[in-house]
Amino acid sequence: MRVLLVNMPWSPIDLPSLALGILRRSVDERTSGHADVLHANLEFTDWITRRTAFTGDDYQFYALSSYFMGCGDWVFSSALYDDPEWRAAEFSASMRGKLRAERLQMSHELHRVVPEFVQEIAGRIVAAGPDVVGFTSTFQQNTAALAAAKYVKRLAPHIKTVMGGANCDAEQGAATHRNFGFLDFVVRGEGEAAFPQLLTALDEGTELSAVPGLCHRQADGTSTANPMSTSPLPPATILPPDYSGYFERLASSVARNWVEPKLVVEGARGCWWGEKHHCTFCGLNGSFMQFRSKSPDTFLEEIMDLARRHRVLDMYLVDNILDMGYLTTVLPRIIDSGHDLRMHIEIKANMRRAQLRTLAEAGMIYVQPGIESLNSRVLDLMDKGVSGCQNVRMLRDGAETGLSVSWNYLHGFPGETAADYEPVIAQIPALEHLNPPVDLSARIAIERFSPYFNRPELGFTGLRPEEHYRFTYDLPESELLDLAYVFEAPERGITAPTVTALNDALGAWKKHHADARLTHADLGDRIVLVSRRRAFDWGAMELTEPLETAAFRLLDQPHAPAALIRKLAARLPAHPIDAAAVHALLQHWVTLGLVFTDGGQYVHLAPAAVNEDLLRLDFMRHTHAAPAPQEQPDDAARAVAHV
Repeated sequence: MRVLLVNMPWSPIDLPSLALGILRRSVDERTSGHADVLHANLEFTDWITRRTAFTGDDYQFYALSSYFMGCGDWVFSSALYDDPEWRAAEFSASMRGKLRAERLQMSHELHRVVPEFVQEIAGRIVAAGPDVVGFTSTFQQNTAALAAAKYVKRLAPHIKTVMGGANCDAEQGAATHRNFGFLDFVVRGEGEAAFPQLLTALDEGTELSAVPGLCHRQADGTSTANPMSTSPLPPATILPPDYSGYFERLASSVARNWVEPKLVVEGARGCWWGEKHHCTFCGLNGSFMQFRSKSPDTFLEEIMDLARRHRVLDMYLVDNILDMGYLTTVLPRIIDSGHDLRMHIEIKANMRRAQLRTLAEAGMIYVQPGIESLNSRVLDLMDKGVSGCQNVRMLRDGAETGLSVSWNYLHGFPGETAADYEPVIAQIPALEHLNPPVDLSARIAIERFSPYFNRPELGFTGLRPEEHYRFTYDLPESELLDLAYVFEAPERGITAPTVTALNDALGAWKKHHADARLTHADLGDRIVLVSRRRAFDWGAMELTEPLETAAFRLLDQPHAPAALIRKLAARLPAHPIDAAAVHALLQHWVTLGLVFTDGGQYVHLAPAAVNEDLLRLDFMRHTHAAPAPQEQPDDAARAVAHV
């Protein structure tokens, strides 16, 4: 049996498809058939750049940035419904004020021309002569995949069409199969078991009812959905991906001028935090929250084998959260391997500095810790399991250990108030030397599978599919309720004045981050601090009093004043500790932007300087003091900039 797996736009062009890489291997190893992959996202990139002024930034916009507006899916709705003007007026009305004029124009231009591309790609698929063609659908791939399946079925009714992926989980997959008759099958859930079972059943002519999660048709065309599996796949059965052909195809594409390719690797599925405390807004794990990870030996072997095979060191780990056991099993072996890997990983924000340093040394230098807020009360509403001070500590320690911290600021949680945000907004100028959020604060979206979706008592009722589903699909709202992943709901939480104040502060943070600086050097008898932040007029200072140095060292971790006072008394038995003096010191440090306070806790904001000798020289420059003879820098030191 010949199988062709198709990766339609708007799948990212800098990454091979993990889903199709795994399915390809599962077909080749678990059936009598053979699978190939058609990188139709790259084919589209070359096709569209020959016809329009399309750029890499445009692709990024439709693939990721416009997800919650649905622009990428609407673009291909014209091909799905054989109408180059499909609901163009509704799209324009919805996007007025949301899109720049040139982006709106590009969307309409793409909308008019993509049916020709889909027709061409369907012709290529049919010409390849597959028995089965499988489409994966995640994020904004849905209409492109559906349109291609429709055209394939129109050209070659004998070819079996199959669709799967994150957009086909649970009721979404059932609705997709129910409403689009050109799909013979929809695979729901983890496909590497179900898809080979489907192919074997087709090859042998056996019953389809035993394939878990499969949507198929009765003789009269009626859609039938098999029950989904009640348990997730064990990690030992999750195959490594086969990315043969992707890097070669990218090398011949115009997209190679836009991106640096990365390998996609997978160590774990599910979320160990979510099993205990499902973050109220998160729907990422779909039907299976259970956390399971590959053995350290297996995961390490996959990483190294992919790097050697494809000669690519940049890697994107798709795990929703790091298996903490890998810190002592996989990562030390990566460090010892000598491979200069550069990896992206999602972690929990309460990891300690030593753990972050291990990540950095292993090459996991791009981390996404799921910070989302700097206020403890709002974080409690999310059930995040971290405090505002812990999140700030994460930003500080990430800067110190050389990690690039990617995070988002979210608002709109039921029960939050302006009083939760005002103290944070006031302190944001003190944070400008740390990684700002990737964008301004966004109101949360209600995602399928999240507690906010499943439990209306948490604050969201009367959910409707987001508007873009209504001008993309020709379906009644009752069907869109099952098809959609993102839903609109009445706004909760803070109102426009607070949102504006927050985003003004975040915008200034992003604008001034590159020029801001705060570091410290602990020299034993004193602590030297150097600052360059626009909101503070001091450039350097020394902490020399025992109370100051001991308090600063303790505030490496978040402390409430009572705990800080108790520990200071234990550390300084010869110095009576006056509680009022400690409180006054903390408030003074808040005023100087040395510490951050939230929820009754305090934590200092100064990463350790990379080179303490250079920091001492910087301090002397700020105080106009001449360095002692033994501290004169050599030529190499003069050329080194420090953090």
